[in-house]
Amino acid sequence: MPHTETPGTEAAPQTRLRWWTELPLIVLVYACYSAGRLVVRGDVSDAVDHGLAILRVEKMLFLNAEHPLNRLFTREPWIGIPADFWYASLHYAVTPAVLIWIFRSRAVRYRAARTWLMTSTFIGLIGFTLLPTCPPRLLDASHGFVDTMAQYSSYGWWGGEASAPRGLGGMTNQYAAMPSLHVGWALWCGVMLWRHGGTRTAKVAGVVYPLVTVIVVMGTANHYFLDAVAGAAVMGTGLLLTPFVLRTADRVRTRLATRFSPAAPAPGGAGSPIVSGGCQTSAGERFPRQREQRLGSGAEPDPAPSGAGDGAPAPTR
Repeated sequence: MPHTETPGTEAAPQTRLRWWTELPLIVLVYACYSAGRLVVRGDVSDAVDHGLAILRVEKMLFLNAEHPLNRLFTREPWIGIPADFWYASLHYAVTPAVLIWIFRSRAVRYRAARTWLMTSTFIGLIGFTLLPTCPPRLLDASHGFVDTMAQYSSYGWWGGEASAPRGLGGMTNQYAAMPSLHVGWALWCGVMLWRHGGTRTAKVAGVVYPLVTVIVVMGTANHYFLDAVAGAAVMGTGLLLTPFVLRTADRVRTRLATRFSPAAPAPGGAGSPIVSGGCQTSAGERFPRQREQRLGSGAEPDPAPSGAGDGAPAPTR
């Protein structure tokens, strides 16, 4: 009887994932991402030109959410200060927390979820490289933006330069605005909570978290609206590429396992060498002092004399 799988269930992963192998992988990917943002700073004049070009495109599309939100966050500290904490902290806390939750409670889903997040992050790094973009807060004051993180820096652990801790702002790439991975990672977290949360609270959080993040990145003047759209597009591209990345990783793992695995034993034995080296004895050939096999009834005797080879005389008839 063929095995049938219960609808709604999934097969267990072929190899069991371990936290001591997953953690170094995630740390390595994030280190590459951070180093890439630091190394690929781009030309400041190009970054400013790209930022102004985005503003012109948004004006043509009648999109101008950044200015009213930024004025609101600047005017109302009870909104601006929590928004700065949201921008500076939550993507460092919520994204790893959701990843750990998926690893512990949804192990079958974890590998695809982790690969989606990492693939999208690397795509975002390509975007920072090809299109360095000045965020609204670093544009000339004549464009009407206020850096709320600099305005409220005395309330938080960040400095006036960026969302990095005080004194470390110069070690970050402040022109990596396009795409917004704050929005991208928040969208990933929202999808995970919506699909796998299982409760109404989780589903509500899955909707609220990315939406509020979009508002926060614009109100704090860290991103344009089109940066947020690009962040969502990067996550969509990463989702489409995830099956291909998983298949490629499986093929590479299989080839490495085949190349470095020990050779299989020879069939028909435990790998011991054949003493004869493939040589065979001729018909009627006997080894010295080999006993003659007892014959059954009706069987003809071997024409070779029993004493042949040991010096005994042949019997006479």
